[in-house]
Amino acid sequence: MTDLAKIPVTIVTGFLGAGKTTLIRHLLAHSGGKRLAVLVNEFGTMGVDGEILRGCADENCPEDAIVELANGCICCTVADEFIPTMETLLGLEKKPDHILIETSGLALPKPLLKAFDWPAIRSRVTVDGVVAMADAETVSSGLFAPEQGRNGNEHDTPLSEVFRDQMACADLILLSKADLAGEEKLAKAREVVAKMLPRRVPMLPVTEGAIGARVLLGLDAAAEDDVDARPSHHDGQAAHEHDDFATIVVDLPEQESAVPLLAAIEYLGREQRILRVKGHVAITGKSMRLLVQAVGARVRSQFDKPWGAEPRASRLVVIAERHDLNAKIIRAALGG
Repeated sequence: MTDLAKIPVTIVTGFLGAGKTTLIRHLLAHSGGKRLAVLVNEFGTMGVDGEILRGCADENCPEDAIVELANGCICCTVADEFIPTMETLLGLEKKPDHILIETSGLALPKPLLKAFDWPAIRSRVTVDGVVAMADAETVSSGLFAPEQGRNGNEHDTPLSEVFRDQMACADLILLSKADLAGEEKLAKAREVVAKMLPRRVPMLPVTEGAIGARVLLGLDAAAEDDVDARPSHHDGQAAHEHDDFATIVVDLPEQESAVPLLAAIEYLGREQRILRVKGHVAITGKSMRLLVQAVGARVRSQFDKPWGAEPRASRLVVIAERHDLNAKIIRAALGG
C-alpha cells in the first residue's frame, strides 16, 4: 500500500446479539495475512466485546490496534470520539491494511457512513463495504416486524426501525446462527429482510462467524459515495436519540453454581422481554471466569480465561427497551 492509497474500512452492523463480535474474531484469526485494526463500540458503560477481541490480538492485529468506545452509540459521537479514534488508528506506526468497525447493536450505520466525508479522514480511508448481520432465528420469529395499527396500517416499532435502518445500509447481509435456525427459518428470515430492502443486496448464511476474509474484505463498494441509495428513518434529521432503549449494570456475588443464574437470565428474556445480557461471572472453585451472553431467552456461557490477577468481580450488562427495563425486577431475579 502506498502512502497515497486509501485504507479500506468495513463497517459491521446488526442488532444486539446478531454475532458481530464472533464474526470479527473469525476475521482476526483468518485475515489472510492482512494487518487489521478494529474499532468496537458498546451501547452501555461496561465494555465486553472489546475485551473479547483483545484476547485475539496477534502480530496481524496487535492489542494497540483494537480500540473500544463504550458508553454511547458511535453514530451519535462522531466529532467527539469517532474521528479522533480513527485518526489514532491511521497514525499507528505500522499502518493497517484494513480497518474493521463493529457498531453497537443499536447504532444506525448511515450517520457513521456520512462521517467518512469529514475532512480529517476522507482522503485517507474509504468504506469498502457495510456488512449487516441478522440473527436468522430471531428475524424469523417476528421480533422486528412492524405493528398493525387500529386502522390496519403498519407502523415501525423502535426495534423494527433500528433493524430496518441497519439492513437498508448494507452492501452484504449475513444471516447468522444458521445452524440454530435451520432451513425453514433461514428461508423465512431471508424473505423478511428482502421485503425491507430498498435495493437488491446479497444475503449469505453463516454459522459462528465462519466466512472467508476474501468474501468480506474487498467489496470495493466505496459506500461513502453511495449514501443516498441507503434510506433511513432519520434522513433529514440533524440528530437522533436512543431514548427507546436503556441499559443497567448488575454487580453479583460469586456464584456457587452457574445453573440458577443462567435460568434467571433465560426467564428475564422470556418473561420480561430483556433483549441482551452479557458479562463475566465468578464461580466458586473455578479459576476461570464464566463468559455469559444472552439474546432474549437464548443463553450461552463458557469459561473463557483465568482470572489471574484480575479481581473476581461478577458483572452483567442488561439491555432492553426502556419500558421493559425494570431494575428492581432484574436485580431481584439475578440476585444482584
